[in-house]
Amino acid sequence: MDVIKVSGSSRTSAVAGAIAGVFRENHRAEVQAIGAGAVNQAVKALVLARGYLQEDGFDVICTPEFADVEIDDKVRTAIKLIVEERTPA
Repeated sequence: MDVIKVSGSSRTSAVAGAIAGVFRENHRAEVQAIGAGAVNQAVKALVLARGYLQEDGFDVICTPEFADVEIDDKVRTAIKLIVEERTPA
């Protein structure tokens, strides 16, 4: 499964569609963002994707994590958002 990478200039609706599509295929999706603008776009996309998936009968949750990512030989800290189906309590 590929990680969905989000930048500050990513289109929210396009990212939401990608999240929903990956989730439908794998019942899990991972979204990665570095920087405040990218995290903002990722969270807005997750809200949209959750709505898309609810229409299909999925109830999803998001778990945030830190992830170290190497870019141009430098280690950066990314926010990784893991989207999974909610399990009944």
